[in-house]
Amino acid sequence: MSSFFTVSDGTKIFYKDWGQGQPVLFSHGWPLTSDAWESQMLALLHEGYRVIAHDRRGHGRSSQTWEGNHMDQYADDLAELIDELDLHDLILVGHSTGGGEVARYLGRHGTTRVAKAVLVGAVPPLMLKTPQNPGGLPKEVFDDIRQGVADNRSQFYQDLSKKFYGFNRMMNKTSQGLCDSFWLQGMMGGIKAQWDCIEQFSEVDYSDDIKKIDVPTLLIHGSDDQIVPIGASAIEAVKLIPNATLKVYDGADHGLAQTQPERFNSDLLEFLGSPSEVMAGRNLGRLSEEQSLKHH
Repeated sequence: MSSFFTVSDGTKIFYKDWGQGQPVLFSHGWPLTSDAWESQMLALLHEGYRVIAHDRRGHGRSSQTWEGNHMDQYADDLAELIDELDLHDLILVGHSTGGGEVARYLGRHGTTRVAKAVLVGAVPPLMLKTPQNPGGLPKEVFDDIRQGVADNRSQFYQDLSKKFYGFNRMMNKTSQGLCDSFWLQGMMGGIKAQWDCIEQFSEVDYSDDIKKIDVPTLLIHGSDDQIVPIGASAIEAVKLIPNATLKVYDGADHGLAQTQPERFNSDLLEFLGSPSEVMAGRNLGRLSEEQSLKHH
């Protein structure tokens, strides 16, 4: 089903919730929506997972918010959705800005409800170039993004889609469908919220958040990611997350979940494991607890 729920400040958040089984919750990148995860949701649904994805506030079908467009609020919205659906043994999957959202949720709300995490082309620990982060991108890069959104975001999103999916590389065949979908999803959101969000994916430092992640974590990143360069993101993040594995897709772009869905879905499923195995483990744990109680 798809539905809306209202968070504590009155913002309406759109979400999809399909299937039964161990829940997997997807957080999308900027300026997209939950629709970016269609291939993954369908694939995991067929494998017996419950799949959930939401449109971040100000994006897609959620309220076009004027205020609250910052990462702490995004993480708190995510926490309210998780509480609303009473999710446990949860697997969080975040792409790009959504990876920052997942990291901030885990740093801010802990891992009590979470079993595993997946960060895909994700922005942590920090995208901005600073004296302490020399491998980051100059602030001018993000100022140009702000200008593009403010001046003519429709054309800007059309142009950005090529770089996002690596279609500006001569060896890659352009998928007009993906470009059109990117543009459509971007134009569904509110310009103020999307403009505010640029600061959140570029200038927010997630180092302290990812250091607190104490569940198995998979990082997947393209070596030719032109939006979130791997050197200042996944290469550094894997050093800070205690139980993390990095899988690099050679020559892959930022939107690799859409450009290489079969490979990505296969790697995702391998990391997640079989839902039946998860349930068997839970049942074994309950059985052992019951037997222990009987002996006492």
